[in-house]
Amino acid sequence: MELSVVVPAYDEEERIGPTLEAVRAYLDGHVGTGPGDWELIVADDGSADRTAELVAAAAVVEPRIKLVSSEVNRGKGDALRRGVLASSGRRVLLMDADLATPVEELERLEKAFVEDGGGSAGGFGPVDSRVGPVGSPVGPVGSPVGSGGAVASPARSGASVGAPLVAGALGEPGVAAAIGSRAHPESEISRHQGRLRELLGRAGNRLIRAVAVPGIRDTQCGFKLFEGDRARAAFAASRLDGWGIDVEILRYFRQRKWPVAEVPVRWSHQEGSKVRPGDYLRVLGELVRLNAGGLAVAALYVWGALLLYKGLWADPDRAYLADAGQDQNQWEWFFAVTADNVSHLRNPLFTTFQGMPDGVNLMGNTVMLGLSVPLTPLTLALGASVTWAVVLTFGLAGTALAWYWLIRRWLVRNRWAAAAGGALAAFAPPMVSHANAHPNFCVLFMIPVIVDRALRLCAPGHGRNVRRDGALLGLFSAYQVFLGEEPFLLAALGMLAFAVAYGLMRPDVTREVWRPLLRGLGWAAAVSVPIVAFPLWWQFFGPQSYTSVLHGDAAGNSPLAFVEYAQRSLFGDEATADKLALNRTEQNAFYGWPLLALCAGVVVWQWRRTSVRALTVTALLMAWLSLGQRIRVPGTDLVLPGPWKLLADKPLFESVIEGRVAMVCAPAFGLLVALGLDRVLAWPVRKQRVLGVMAVAAALIPVVPTPFPVRDREPVPRFIAEGMWRQYVPEGRTLVPIPLPDPGDADALHWQIGQDFGFRLPGGYFMGPWGPERTGIYGAVPRHTSNMLSDVRYGKEPPVIGPEWRAQARADLDWWRAGVLVLPQQERAVELKRTVTELVGRPPVKVLDCWVWTYR
Repeated sequence: MELSVVVPAYDEEERIGPTLEAVRAYLDGHVGTGPGDWELIVADDGSADRTAELVAAAAVVEPRIKLVSSEVNRGKGDALRRGVLASSGRRVLLMDADLATPVEELERLEKAFVEDGGGSAGGFGPVDSRVGPVGSPVGPVGSPVGSGGAVASPARSGASVGAPLVAGALGEPGVAAAIGSRAHPESEISRHQGRLRELLGRAGNRLIRAVAVPGIRDTQCGFKLFEGDRARAAFAASRLDGWGIDVEILRYFRQRKWPVAEVPVRWSHQEGSKVRPGDYLRVLGELVRLNAGGLAVAALYVWGALLLYKGLWADPDRAYLADAGQDQNQWEWFFAVTADNVSHLRNPLFTTFQGMPDGVNLMGNTVMLGLSVPLTPLTLALGASVTWAVVLTFGLAGTALAWYWLIRRWLVRNRWAAAAGGALAAFAPPMVSHANAHPNFCVLFMIPVIVDRALRLCAPGHGRNVRRDGALLGLFSAYQVFLGEEPFLLAALGMLAFAVAYGLMRPDVTREVWRPLLRGLGWAAAVSVPIVAFPLWWQFFGPQSYTSVLHGDAAGNSPLAFVEYAQRSLFGDEATADKLALNRTEQNAFYGWPLLALCAGVVVWQWRRTSVRALTVTALLMAWLSLGQRIRVPGTDLVLPGPWKLLADKPLFESVIEGRVAMVCAPAFGLLVALGLDRVLAWPVRKQRVLGVMAVAAALIPVVPTPFPVRDREPVPRFIAEGMWRQYVPEGRTLVPIPLPDPGDADALHWQIGQDFGFRLPGGYFMGPWGPERTGIYGAVPRHTSNMLSDVRYGKEPPVIGPEWRAQARADLDWWRAGVLVLPQQERAVELKRTVTELVGRPPVKVLDCWVWTYR
């Protein structure tokens, strides 16, 4: 059969007769009058009127008209499914009984099949999908994933590696579907719906697009032309019985990379339409059911993250991550000061609440403005401690979900294989190590989104979308700058390594994609540079900017770290991890030998896949670079020059802790595990599948993260908590804690948050400049008095205080604009009290639980 037309109908007795006659007359003139030219199938959805009777009567006169009936009303989705599965046409047209879109618009859809034979399509990327045997997608030519450019594995698709992948080579069209779009700018709307109904409909449609099929303007228009076998495959796999079937079918096409073209049509609202604005809400309800698997994956990620941070959530105000050092104090202060700046309409890139009088360049610190600014209402309402817990927990889960989405979209078909890959990419031991204290290195949900847009630019035939995808890539990249620049730099390094490796292995792909890729990157730069130009200028040249942060030449990973387990891994050993890492938040390479063995096995098994080889090169190169500037050969005293020497003095790279480069291996390993597990779950023999899954589990279980321990936060002194400080700090003066806050003890930042930034502090924990070269250091520029007080606090004997020390103390206190010096209860408080008394020349006053010296 050349063409099958499927018309769902429910209580349409008043117009079904004229509709059948109009469609029959058009098909006779346009398609042909022979018995094999066309068929018109009316899928009656349990009509309570004479619809079925009228169709049956028409079928007696015209055998090419067929009736498919249901005894009860089940919904449009059920009717369409029955109608399409009863069809036999090479192409299948779906249309509504009210002829809101005239049947003559079929010519436009057919023209789209011809014109888009080269592969362009509206909204679904990668849009230049080629097809193998009917119903078995091979994938886009030159796709950055898959075997020889194939997304689906040959074993499951029925296609052989190296088979011809040119549109039409196997007798198939360049697009798999052409859908009428009322939202297309060239569509002609001759009669609109009521204003309120139209607005509600648009809002519902936009919500549906955002949730299910972004990129398609109009999912619900009932006028669609499909390649027949693919339509029958999609409807056979469908589950929805209601209006959501349109979205379900389009998603089915999208998941298989079958290109879909949107076509402008003539449309006119018809009285008596069965569609109501509330039906869009029903569609959303159906989509929830349709996405139950994805929602289950998301719920598992959130549940896993909540388990990790259960101690923190038990009491956010008092719980403090035990291995966070002073970073939790710092991050909570970042969230709080940003909220304070935003609520008071101050510059969010700078503050003087720390580091008085110089202040802090917030853009030069890891403030994560991309989250701290939009989360301002949460911070103001519930406090910075809750924001800290929310960012860590849901940021980690969101990162896993983003990797899952990317893997499912581009690499594998099995949901649970993608879920395992996403979990490893986000919850790998290095990520969990940073999740103690560095949200900018574990909240990376934008990286997979950026990778996705870059891959879309590499899809051949994607020229008409280069501008859009390039612009979105620019927006996403700009946003990532405000989430974390160093992880973005490392991710870009990994993407570059993958792209170069893939391009060298597939020069045919390189020749086809380099032009649209460069054009897209140009659009990305045009969009992102204006957004980030001023903030980056402020960061590198503004007040309190610095040039670079020096970490020495021993910040690389030990080769042994890769085969050992991290402290927070299920099989981890605290003593072993501590010996091989800079600290407990920098265990950047502890993947464990079983995971490495699993990934090596996947590489050997699927070596012929270009993506696997490129991932292997990327992981090996990143692991090698992470060894740093000096490599100590395990078990010997031999030290070799490391590869990072090539980058150590280059701009931007000079501030990177080179051991962190090994974190790029986490998503690479996640992708490899997803590929391997996807193939295992496709094995036809159940026993083999079980053994394969057990092997994967055996490699992953040792690195399952364990919950983060917490300790009680140091209590805020009553002198601060009860607001007594207000009587002692004049306007324009600072409160000076003894000793001053620094990277080793930053509890005073928590005092400040609790008092709504009512006072300013000298010292602090942030990144700022030091010396004539403006080298970046942690904390404020040290002064003699602050250094001496810190030494006393940590055990050194106080010096003999003479006129020189008193003069120096006066100069330092004047520099800090001191108003009051506050000594809370702490270790060596007696020595500190005696020292400060001798420095200022008078004894303190005891106020509640603090010793207080006023200073004028």
